[in-house]
Amino acid sequence: MSHSADDDLMDLQSGIAAFEAKHFSRASQLLSPLAEGGNAEAQYRMAIMCQNGLGCTPNPDAAAGWMRAAAEQGHAMAQHGLGFMFLEGECLDKDPKQAVHWFELAANQGLAGSQTTLAMMYEQGNGVEQDLEAARRWYEKAGFDPAELDIFKRLN
Repeated sequence: MSHSADDDLMDLQSGIAAFEAKHFSRASQLLSPLAEGGNAEAQYRMAIMCQNGLGCTPNPDAAAGWMRAAAEQGHAMAQHGLGFMFLEGECLDKDPKQAVHWFELAANQGLAGSQTTLAMMYEQGNGVEQDLEAARRWYEKAGFDPAELDIFKRLN
């Protein structure tokens, strides 16, 4: 009997439920075949488990591979996660330019955490030319009140 799309959806939901309940070995059992099959949400969850050694030994290479696979499919949280790996040099070599690329993709999908990180990177000139105007735009998109930020005092 073959595995149907309905079975895959049930496995995904069960895998996510196991992940949320911190039953990581069960989550890995359910999500790993889906991740192998190209499911971005399963890939993202596998990346988190491999990165943090949840239900398995920490595996930085697998974590980076799964995070990139999900990010390349447009998964916003994975794009943020990959950006963070490049920013911090965690699981991957530190590369602020690459970090900016992935944070921008996630930020453009409305992820406030990526918008804020990107704003800080523009403010500091980390991985990009320092650009206070771009920093201000990203801070505003992330929902910051202009009056509360030092950057606006420097711009005005």
